[in-house]
Amino acid sequence: MFLTKTLIRRSLSTFASSPSDSLLADKALTFLKRHPYQLHHLSANFTPEAASNLLLKSQNDQALILKFLNWANPHQFFTLRCKCITLHILTKFKLYKTAQILAEDVAAKTLDDEYASLVFKSLQETYDLCNSTSSVFDLVVKSYSRLSLIDKALSIVHLAQAHGFMPGVLSYNAVLDATIRSKRNISFAENVFKEMSESQVSPNVFTYNILIRGFCFAGNIDVALTLFDKMETKGCLPNVVTYNTLIDGYCKLRKIDDGFELLRSMALKGLEPNLISYNVVINGLCREGRMKEVSFVLTEMNGRGYSLDEVTYNTLIKGYCKEGNFHQALVMHAEMLRHGLSPSVITYTSLIHSICKAGNMNRAMEFLDQMRVRGLCPNERTYTTLVDGFSQKGYMNEAYRVLREMNDNGFSPSVVTYNALINGHCVTGKMEDAIAVLEDMKEKGLSPDVVSYSTVLSGFCRSYDVDEALRVKREMVEKGIKPDTITYSSLIQGFCEQRRTKEACDLYEEMLRVGLPPDEFTYTALINAYCMEGDLEKALQLHNEMVEKGVLPDVVTYSVLINGLNKQSRTREAKRLLLKLFYEESVPSDVTYHTLIENCSNIEFKSVVSLIKGFCMKGMMTEADQVFESMLGKNHKPDGTAYNIMIHGHCRAGDIRKAYTLYKEMVKSGFLLHTVTVIALVKALHKEGKVNELNSVIVHVLRSCELSEAEQAKVLVEINHREGNMDVVLDVLAEMAKDGFLPNGIS
Repeated sequence: MFLTKTLIRRSLSTFASSPSDSLLADKALTFLKRHPYQLHHLSANFTPEAASNLLLKSQNDQALILKFLNWANPHQFFTLRCKCITLHILTKFKLYKTAQILAEDVAAKTLDDEYASLVFKSLQETYDLCNSTSSVFDLVVKSYSRLSLIDKALSIVHLAQAHGFMPGVLSYNAVLDATIRSKRNISFAENVFKEMSESQVSPNVFTYNILIRGFCFAGNIDVALTLFDKMETKGCLPNVVTYNTLIDGYCKLRKIDDGFELLRSMALKGLEPNLISYNVVINGLCREGRMKEVSFVLTEMNGRGYSLDEVTYNTLIKGYCKEGNFHQALVMHAEMLRHGLSPSVITYTSLIHSICKAGNMNRAMEFLDQMRVRGLCPNERTYTTLVDGFSQKGYMNEAYRVLREMNDNGFSPSVVTYNALINGHCVTGKMEDAIAVLEDMKEKGLSPDVVSYSTVLSGFCRSYDVDEALRVKREMVEKGIKPDTITYSSLIQGFCEQRRTKEACDLYEEMLRVGLPPDEFTYTALINAYCMEGDLEKALQLHNEMVEKGVLPDVVTYSVLINGLNKQSRTREAKRLLLKLFYEESVPSDVTYHTLIENCSNIEFKSVVSLIKGFCMKGMMTEADQVFESMLGKNHKPDGTAYNIMIHGHCRAGDIRKAYTLYKEMVKSGFLLHTVTVIALVKALHKEGKVNELNSVIVHVLRSCELSEAEQAKVLVEINHREGNMDVVLDVLAEMAKDGFLPNGIS
């Protein structure tokens, strides 16, 4: 105590270079205690020495120090030295939040390493005067780190160590956290961690969590797992944050199953997953389109007493939109609003994107209005989505109106926005306007990309001007933009449609030479051209080639081949082609459809559904039934898509009994009818006078609609159904489908 008083007296004698400074300090103290409103009279003549004098005299009076800080902070007399004294005092009082604000103000003025050294020097010189501790250096280092002044922060650490002070784990954690947040190279963080160990500073759980987050962000999950194991051997137990970070790392690498395993292992360590744990897993599942598994996670969350928060709902809505299940996205949106939670701009943009894909632009604009009512501002992606939606429909006036609003709100159209406009003009056949947009892009300083040129090129091909399309291809090559598969496919299709098969084949050969893999559109265009010319052997050869290369024919390919074979009265061969599933012969080189089915992945399974669809489109329902039954025989349960196609096919073929039987199987399996299937089945049942079956379908359809905003439409359906006004019922169901009120066939 005696030493402290001696130091204060010595410092006062140093700072109070004149009696007037001491008098000013005393006067200010009096005003602070009794007449704070009089302080402004002192501001003009108050000196840094007087301020230092006052701070040291009153350093044990917390209330007085805070009052002085509030007055002095904006004034020039409150110099770096005064601020450093104040930092010591605030830290001693553990007023860390106030100290942090002041320290960040000091750090923000650091323009170079020299000033950082000056900050340290001032802290050092005033350290003993305030009986301070090393925690003041931790606080200053943290402030530099929060402002991403990482090198300056480390400079303070090194200066403190060089002068006998001991910055602790808080300093190093702050530097590490800033390094990861600023996306600096992870090797820099490794060096800081190494230095920390060499300085005998023991890392804590926060240190490891920061480093694990950094390595996960860098996609290096293996090093993150090594740190995870290391922290346990060092006696530092992982917490929920550690697990959540690693689970998120797995999910971002699309290793969701490994993430699940880690989630389950938490219980073995006596840790319970929290809401963030589940949100991370749900986000991973949604990103991979595994929406069925999401329902199991939600059930588990509910069992543990967790309620969905804004993050959960926003993730789910985005996931359902991505999957194409717009109805379920709307259900989640309505539920979210009922619970008083606010959808984000990203959520509304996802909803708008889904409804634009469905072509219901009025509904899309309703969502835009909802955003505004909720005080949310559309972003560049929202506007681009709407521009694209209107352009796809050929509503160019509306597209440009959205573009003007986008500009008015300070968003510059991107290349994607311009590509949408180019596509819109191509859709409407106005190629001069499409070229004008391309030129406008260049004038605005935007470089057209491969999509820009390919869209224009495709537009010329659709307008039967393949020579102009070739000119566009030459221009893009001259600009250094390499044509892609879509570019070549568009040109090939254009030449094929003009019966210029040789030139199409030349482009196909060129495509192979530059290493671009043909897709199903390329093959289908060429197969169609050969079928049109009557060269079925060449068409079948291309079909076999595409299968050999792993490009699975779709329903269009099969339709083209079937048409070609039927035109030459080769009906048996047409059926045989589609029924290769039941034959042992190779297609070719030991690749058979039987093999594809046995080793069925999602994409290969879709090719089987395409077979069924091909038969249904041709009215060949016996063959469709055979393929459908073969799926069951090979333990491949049909999905909702297969059921919808079969029901719709049997309705068109007039076999209502079979259609209704499949409908009951479908409902029992937990699948939902697609809206198109609903209308087809209702029409067919009404036409055949199947009253009981019709009632059952309509009741089930209305029960599956969970949206409150659809209540009015549901009442209309019920009333008109009771009164036998089936035309009105079908119209209302069609509108409900258009607005996303009916489930779309995804369970």
